[in-house]
Amino acid sequence: MGFFSDLFKRGSVPKEEMPEEAEEDYVELDTEGEELKSKIIVRPFVLENFEDIKEILDSLREGNTISLVNIKPLKDKDLVELKRAINKLKKTTDAVEGEIAGFGEDYIVITPTFAQIYRSKETKEVKATPEGTKKEPE
Repeated sequence: MGFFSDLFKRGSVPKEEMPEEAEEDYVELDTEGEELKSKIIVRPFVLENFEDIKEILDSLREGNTISLVNIKPLKDKDLVELKRAINKLKKTTDAVEGEIAGFGEDYIVITPTFAQIYRSKETKEVKATPEGTKKEPE
């Protein structure tokens, strides 16, 4: 071991001069095309104030959270703020190429780009208008 430590102290040694037993074996991994997969989180949220959307937006931007948002508390409290919150959620969802849909009267579902929402009579697409209001699909 003293021989090798002396060589490394003096500087690097060209590969041709290193004895075979001193070379380290390694395996090269091909990581192209493989994505690291993290767990998908299905997370409930309750929208009581407009400020509550910050946490929803942060989880949406992370890209691995499906959000189930209960909008009833804000809907009962302030319809204008609800429309403003839904408009902001819709714009961010579009920016991350996700999907957003109403689920019943009191819930919306927001998914990142890897997930698709099955559309039926109970799930309606959330559409934002320039005024920030929600309108049903035609």
